[in-house]
Amino acid sequence: MNKTLQRLIAAALIISALVLSGCNTMKGLGEDVENLGEKMQNAGS
Repeated sequence: MNKTLQRLIAAALIISALVLSGCNTMKGLGEDVENLGEKMQNAGS
């Protein structure tokens, strides 16, 4: 394989890993915000 193709594949793998980890992070943040909202509602009632 030539160097350009190897670099392209490596870059694609790194970008894919970052995108997937970013999605999981945002999902976790959304769940945390949802839990906080539920606790605030329960405290107010």
